[in-house]
Amino acid sequence: MSERRNLCLLVAEVLGHDRLVGRLGATEAAHAVERCLNRIDRAIEANGGTVLQRDMQQVSVSFERCDAAVLACCEMLERVMNLPPVSGTRLAMRIGLHYGAVETDGRSGEGIDVARQLVELCRPGQALASGATVMLLSPSTRHFAGTEAIHDGDLDKLEWPVYAIGQRVGMVTSVPPSARVSQRLRLRHQQEILFVEEQRPVLLLGRELGNDVVIIDARASRQHARIERRREGFILIDQSTNGSFVSIDGVGERCIKDDEIALSGPGRIGCGFSANEIERDLVFFDIV
Repeated sequence: MSERRNLCLLVAEVLGHDRLVGRLGATEAAHAVERCLNRIDRAIEANGGTVLQRDMQQVSVSFERCDAAVLACCEMLERVMNLPPVSGTRLAMRIGLHYGAVETDGRSGEGIDVARQLVELCRPGQALASGATVMLLSPSTRHFAGTEAIHDGDLDKLEWPVYAIGQRVGMVTSVPPSARVSQRLRLRHQQEILFVEEQRPVLLLGRELGNDVVIIDARASRQHARIERRREGFILIDQSTNGSFVSIDGVGERCIKDDEIALSGPGRIGCGFSANEIERDLVFFDIV
């Protein structure tokens, strides 16, 4: 007898493949979809998801926490949206999220079935989450969901109310302003300045070109670390081979590996090397 677990299920589908086949042929169309799926994979890995199923245009993922699933969803939408058009055609995606039961094989169960239903009801570029997902979000993530359920003929037939998910869909929530993180973390890497903030709650660092901050130094891992904006502040999470070195002014340097640290700034981050070294790949940060 198979066992079931309650998890947050995310189903993401890339749209536009058939139009590209007509313009570029099957091989080039498949490469374009693969680029989208690579961006999706980065968001899955950064937020601790587990891939359950995958085909040419769709991926099903489980998350232990609904917060992680929603953050991954927002990252996916942003990363795919920022890809340039291919031969005048912009690929899009749609995402469904639901918290529910899934069988140990990862292919069946109420959770995965409802997430797939939501995908089918999405417009291109849209993400929909069930009320079961939204009710389990923490206050720091709740603002990524719409403040009110969507009322639509097909959606109203589902057991749960359905909410839109995205970077700006639910800026007004029941969380009082004093409980939110209003500050921004500013990062400077070489000539580039980036912010971790309400509109961009996760930032990726590493040697791979898909990262937000690309580190050239060979001591850095391809997917070295990420910085998350949480209710309690800005947290750096190391996922590297050589560790992340964080030097905060007035505190000194600390090396973390497979661990996390609060960035109380100002300070410096070394990806695989000491933050006290004079390196062009140092990342400087402060809170503004």
